[in-house]
Amino acid sequence: MSNNLLKGKKGIIFGALDEKSLAWKTALKCYEQGAQIVLSNAPVALRMGEINKLAEQCGNAPVIGADVTSMEDLKNLFEKTTEHFGGKIDFILHSIGMGINVRKGKHYTEMNYEWNLKTLDISAISFHKVLRTAWDLDALNEGASVVALTYIAAQRVFPDYNEMADAKSLLESITRMFGYYYGEKKKVRVNTISQSPTKTTAGGGVKGFDGFYNYADKMSPLGNAPTEDCANYITVMFSDLTRMVTMQNLFHDGGYSFTGVTSSIIEQMGDLK
Repeated sequence: MSNNLLKGKKGIIFGALDEKSLAWKTALKCYEQGAQIVLSNAPVALRMGEINKLAEQCGNAPVIGADVTSMEDLKNLFEKTTEHFGGKIDFILHSIGMGINVRKGKHYTEMNYEWNLKTLDISAISFHKVLRTAWDLDALNEGASVVALTYIAAQRVFPDYNEMADAKSLLESITRMFGYYYGEKKKVRVNTISQSPTKTTAGGGVKGFDGFYNYADKMSPLGNAPTEDCANYITVMFSDLTRMVTMQNLFHDGGYSFTGVTSSIIEQMGDLK
């Protein structure tokens, strides 16, 4: 159901890979709520062709490829986007992450540091580059909202999350620091959302994902938060209803982040005796 929460707003959605992805669901939700959007992803992801289906569902939204580690690509993206909209941008979603050591099966204590640098560049420093490009080009409207997706492994140990925990920690630090400066300059809000383990194409690539997904579901009073609800939350963060929220890491995880133990976990452990 639409109530035009984002009517008249314009934004960029990074990272929509396929129908399972949070960025994909968010793009549809933003469009449903009245927004105009531009879709962007890495050139290799665009060659898969899936994003064109999303573009059609979002009113034939433009698809502009960009390597988020390249300042030149980002400059081109923002220039073409503001030209398309005929003005500045109101919101951005950064839904980007890749753990090279994770993908190649390297243990955290034995990581390849060159791969690690690429992981940090793609998964965290790219957020600084996106914000920096928008800052340099003065591409955001006053009071605009920027959201990046993170995970609770930035604060707690999840062994199989590997180097991505470090990347998410850096991502959240960038959110606070750049959020401070952008808030002072143009009242722009910068936040991260820490989502439940989610059965996306990227999430499913983490070792032991299914077991942890079920564990988190039992540890959350409300259960794991579905992608559709995360898209709703992001949409609210893009709206004027949250214009005084910035520099925050917002948990969207059914209560997992503040639950010590649940009765179902205690019962399960008792059954193991």
